Amino acid sequence: MILGLDIGRQFVKAVLLEKTRGGTKVLNTGIRLVPEQHKAYDPELVGKPLWVMAVRELMREMKINPKRVKNLVTGLNSTNVSVKQITTMDMSEDELFSSMTFEARKHIPMDGSDAIIDFQVFGPNPKEVDKIDVGLVACTKKVSNAHIELLKEVGFTPGIVDADPIAITNAFGNANEFPEEGAIVLLDIGSVSSSLVVWGRKDQFFTRDIPIGGYHFISDLSEKRDIDYIAAEDEIMKNGISSFQNGSSTDLSDIAVAERNVFDNLVEDLRRSLRYYAKTTNQSFFTKIMLSGGGSSTHGLQGMIENKLSLSTVLFDPFQTLAGYEKLELSNPNQYAVATGLAIRGGLGK
Repeated sequence: MILGLDIGRQFVKAVLLEKTRGGTKVLNTGIRLVPEQHKAYDPELVGKPLWVMAVRELMREMKINPKRVKNLVTGLNSTNVSVKQITTMDMSEDELFSSMTFEARKHIPMDGSDAIIDFQVFGPNPKEVDKIDVGLVACTKKVSNAHIELLKEVGFTPGIVDADPIAITNAFGNANEFPEEGAIVLLDIGSVSSSLVVWGRKDQFFTRDIPIGGYHFISDLSEKRDIDYIAAEDEIMKNGISSFQNGSSTDLSDIAVAERNVFDNLVEDLRRSLRYYAKTTNQSFFTKIMLSGGGSSTHGLQGMIENKLSLSTVLFDPFQTLAGYEKLELSNPNQYAVATGLAIRGGLGK
């Protein structure tokens, strides 16, 4: 059995998979709120003690003993890890490791500790002879050690530590084919930030952390409507993006003439990111946008993104091709994209 554990800023999510002769089967899923219920959520107040307690409680609810978990895969949030595609000269593995270590220092903020890196050679660069494309994943030792210590305190033996953008990509790739032409856009909307991934079979892998998430949906409404956080949270859950019109309308045309809000900012950040990708890669054909994460189910958001960017936008269900899915009763399967991708990575044997 393989346990994918997504330790988020507001929720901890877990997916338990099993490799079978016919493929992969989902055995169980679970979700647990990290902060105290029925109180205004403040991401700055969430730290190691609350994460440890939340993971322990989730494992108890799922009847999983952390000490007996043999195949654990966890992830680092995209705010704490850098994932880049690098084009470099074709060289030996030792030389490549030294080169990637140097590259890592360009892409991650140093906190006084050494960089920890991993990389995978994608293959020859299609445009430049004698060069290869390499996927570089890097974080600092300080970030890695804190993550490992948290897992040990829960009782786990740490296993593979992946990056959330890679997990999202693996979840999508397990359920869908990447397009032969053009690039797919994956947007996982978390509590405090959103992970954007753009990739196609013939195109550059690109990921970016967008500093907008479900917490900002609620806090922005709380400020604009002058209501408390809990009331704003109830409004968002009930009326979605139309909450900014006092819940009186779900017409997207009304949103367009309303005062600029957090949803407009999210869409504009997404637009700028896609423009940057098109400019730097000469690839401007995006096949569709796949939404996942807890914030993806916000009522009206899918339609707003599709309307403003003129791109087909759909919700991504990471369980759709897994055996055993029909036995799950999940109100929002989209929020398990990272946890599912982590568990899938554990089944790859890499």
